[in-house]
Amino acid sequence: MVRYGIVGCGHIAKKHVSAIQADPGAVLVAVCDTNEERLKEFTIDGVIGYTDLADMLKADIDVVSICTPSGLHPALTIQVAEAKKHVIVEKPMALTLEDADRMIDACEENGVKMAVVHPNRFRPAIVELRKQIENEKFGTIGHANATVRWNRNQAYYDQAPWRGTKAMDGGVLMNQAIHNMDLLLWMMGDVDEVYTYDATRIRQIEAEDTSISVIRFQNGALGVLEAAVTIYPKNLEESLSIFGEKGSAVVGGPTANWIKTWDFEGLTEEEVAQVKEQITQDPWGMPGHECIIRDMTLAITEDRTPIVSGTEGRAALGLVVACQMSAESGKPIKMSTLKRNILTK
Repeated sequence: MVRYGIVGCGHIAKKHVSAIQADPGAVLVAVCDTNEERLKEFTIDGVIGYTDLADMLKADIDVVSICTPSGLHPALTIQVAEAKKHVIVEKPMALTLEDADRMIDACEENGVKMAVVHPNRFRPAIVELRKQIENEKFGTIGHANATVRWNRNQAYYDQAPWRGTKAMDGGVLMNQAIHNMDLLLWMMGDVDEVYTYDATRIRQIEAEDTSISVIRFQNGALGVLEAAVTIYPKNLEESLSIFGEKGSAVVGGPTANWIKTWDFEGLTEEEVAQVKEQITQDPWGMPGHECIIRDMTLAITEDRTPIVSGTEGRAALGLVVACQMSAESGKPIKMSTLKRNILTK
């Protein structure tokens, strides 16, 4: 059994607990939080609670899930890696590329694996879309579009003083749309250049609540990313659309779980209906966090790299950083200017 610990006993930690409990090859043995009251909810069924991570790392643990506010991820990841424990870190893995590189280096230097929580890759409709990319069913792709039209009201940000701050949390790109940016990169490949406008229009936060980006990918395709947490009165849409010379596909809904458009050269109406029905019967599939946990368990037992590695997590973070730089400077940003461990403007 792969033995797991969790640091940070907030809302997202509950998903990690459920995912570990659902994995037949894993067991949760310890949790850590500086707040003893929060620990009580998690220290059941033999799970030991710690208020000091250094103490928890002395226990017989193989993997630590980091579920703290984003700004704490780098230091905690490095501490865990130096204790020779594998790491699962919630998104975003860090708020700067310099921190992301330090995290990756620490894991490599200490011979431990890192996985970043981008669970949307495992949604059935997204998996099916990826198959069409791999099988070149689109032909030459013209453009892609990712949309996040969600509501995170002021009460959401007022829950804790770190929410919506640039130092500890980030805005709609870092917190919500980074998942969609990960999917864009997974489907479309590396980005050449991005131009972004952003604004803080409605929410009383330090970071942006609305962002619009135009993207040019290295393969020549274009893209648009629209992200907002200001939609009234509730989440309206999350979608990923890809358009090519031989195919058009849109995965959407309030969350990107359903196939809205599925047209490919040579595909009959009956075949299209069959794919849509298959997804409709199980639009969520295995919970994404469970997929991440199971993949880490297998990565350890099979001695391989996790599917969503630190390098993969860094790529999505890099696109967020480029968008932020563009919005701040009012200029397009070449991804080639984002060097490893060095950020040049």
